[in-house]
Amino acid sequence: EGTGRGRCPMSTTLIQGGRIIDPSQDIDRTGNLLLRDDRVVGIDTGTSVADNVIDAAGKIVCPGLIDIHAALREPGNEEDETTETGTAAALAGGFTSIACFSDTSPSLDNRGAAEFVFLLADRARNCNVFPLGAVTKRNEGEELAEIGQLVEGGAVALTDGKRPIANTEIMWRALEYARMFDRAVFNSPQVPELVKDGVMHEGYNSTVLGLTGIPAAAESIMVSRDIALAARTQGRLHLMCVSTTVSVDLIRRARQRGVQVTCDVTPHHLALRDSDLQSFESCFKVDPPLRPDEHVQSLIEGLKDDTIGIISSDHQPYATEKKDRELDLVPFGIVGLETLLPICIQTLIEPGHLTWLQLVRKLTTGPAALLGIQKGTLTPGADADVTIIDPEIAWTIDPANFRSKSRNTPFGGRPVKGRAETVIVSGETRYSVE
Repeated sequence: EGTGRGRCPMSTTLIQGGRIIDPSQDIDRTGNLLLRDDRVVGIDTGTSVADNVIDAAGKIVCPGLIDIHAALREPGNEEDETTETGTAAALAGGFTSIACFSDTSPSLDNRGAAEFVFLLADRARNCNVFPLGAVTKRNEGEELAEIGQLVEGGAVALTDGKRPIANTEIMWRALEYARMFDRAVFNSPQVPELVKDGVMHEGYNSTVLGLTGIPAAAESIMVSRDIALAARTQGRLHLMCVSTTVSVDLIRRARQRGVQVTCDVTPHHLALRDSDLQSFESCFKVDPPLRPDEHVQSLIEGLKDDTIGIISSDHQPYATEKKDRELDLVPFGIVGLETLLPICIQTLIEPGHLTWLQLVRKLTTGPAALLGIQKGTLTPGADADVTIIDPEIAWTIDPANFRSKSRNTPFGGRPVKGRAETVIVSGETRYSVE
């Protein structure tokens, strides 16, 4: 990616005395990690002399975190986010690599657009950015994009972003084409006709609040269709932001049958409930909608048994004026990159649902395998992308301090524990907490 340019030859960094967690090697132990230039030398190499020494006692040292879908909004909606601000937010959240959505304007539906992503990321010099190519031209869902050209341009997977691929024939053909290039197709599993005009989960709270509901079946029907297509085509299917009990059950059974289906969940779907919309705050309006507790418990069970192998931010930044309107008019989505880690600690680590090794796996090896990138590992010779986490530091989430251009978060003012303290990309410290 050209991120190692202009640096002194042969520079070594020793990260001392940290709790090293590397799911790719099943390692969770105290030790020292040695980096040389932009590569990992190894764990406990015996070397105690280095150009740079980082004391990581009491900290977690793990492969750089990877986010599989985040909206960077550039080109087209730079008032919400840019590659520079979005990748700065990613670093602050502990991410060394992110995959960016194709729903820019113009859409990321051709080779030149995919290559432009690498150019912008190189200029920003924050984290690695990998493009997600569009499944259909202009993300309109009607005509397949040039998938072969997108792959040549560096697209690591294909998706129409938050726009569901509603046309069954298009989805069928997308899975077949993508399989030829060993790329996954990401879909946002919702039946558009059942979602339209909806604001929140259809149920008791939507009735009491008088808000138009989105039925849970809008998701599970599409999940069922996509699984059937993946089974038929033997293509690689990834279902983004699953949120219902039935979806988790369908995916679990499909995986047991050998269907190539993966899925992810967001921290906000674990930390929040549909009842939070009683405040009528627009930052609780997300896609898919927040669900009642019984669905959240199913998501946690899915994480525990690895039905859900990835946690993603689903970073959806919007300028303040776009979120300061009536609830039925504001766009769906929140910024997620800078809050993912503390919210995961609060919802998964502290209650004992997941171990640190399991959580790190869902943020490193799981995403790397899905995207097919050589990242998310501390094996000798691997890229020196490392995240050092302080798991005990107490702080309060303050959107005013976000590096993202947008502030649309439901977590402002929330007291949390744990954050990324130092983030190293290609052997270079790109972020550290002041």
